[in-house]
Amino acid sequence: MKILIAADMEGITGVVNWDQVTPGHYEYPRFRKLMTQDVNAAIAGAFEGGANEVVVADGHWNGTNILVEELDPRARLNSSTSAPFSMMQGIGEDVDGVMFIGYHARQGSQNAVLDHTWSSKCVANLWLNDVLVGEYGLNAALAGYFGVPVLLVSGDQTACAQTAELLGSVVTVVVKQATGRTSAECLSPQITQKMLTDGARRAVHALKRGNAPEPFVLDAPILVTVDFMTSDMADRAMRLPGTARDENRVSVEAPDMAAAYSAFRALVGMASLA
Repeated sequence: MKILIAADMEGITGVVNWDQVTPGHYEYPRFRKLMTQDVNAAIAGAFEGGANEVVVADGHWNGTNILVEELDPRARLNSSTSAPFSMMQGIGEDVDGVMFIGYHARQGSQNAVLDHTWSSKCVANLWLNDVLVGEYGLNAALAGYFGVPVLLVSGDQTACAQTAELLGSVVTVVVKQATGRTSAECLSPQITQKMLTDGARRAVHALKRGNAPEPFVLDAPILVTVDFMTSDMADRAMRLPGTARDENRVSVEAPDMAAAYSAFRALVGMASLA
């Protein structure tokens, strides 16, 4: 049984502000370690639950956050966001289940630590076939394209609730209670790591018993609609062939979710150019 752990940083144990997740800030090295520890806890639980292969995708910033020298040696690490599937590198039909570790709520959410969708400076909102999603929905839809269910999500209470609302009976591990965008009541890593190991173990057990959520599958073709923060961002995104525009919302149709994932990344990449 092969499990993909897709890891982000804003929903990691103890994270409450941008300094802690931004390379170059003095706080960042400490929270890289905490991110690695949360991931290791999930890896341990996956193996305890019956997995025989675990692959990790480092999905925050430039994808080089997890400390490979401290990673559980039973797992393999996909590093750097230049990979084709970025936050979900390693997904494929050979994967049996996905876990989202350290995830955050979508842009504009209340009581959600560092809420955003892909780019906090660029993307106001994202729709797939008129379904409003955050990164959890975008990545779950890509997993669903390969027939793979999302088994677990960890983060604050809002990120977990949004993911469960969209995907169904995923195991949720709430590592902190957000009280604002840059504040939360946080649990000790000693507590959250036990929670993550237990949750991952239960999630894989459920998969083995045939009780995992259904994969999140969208009907093709996929309409990707991105609401950009400013009009000049939408101007630049319009350079992608096949786009349509309604004010700051730019849409493009893709034949399937794998192509839609690439199209979304292209739209945001072009919009972000100076």
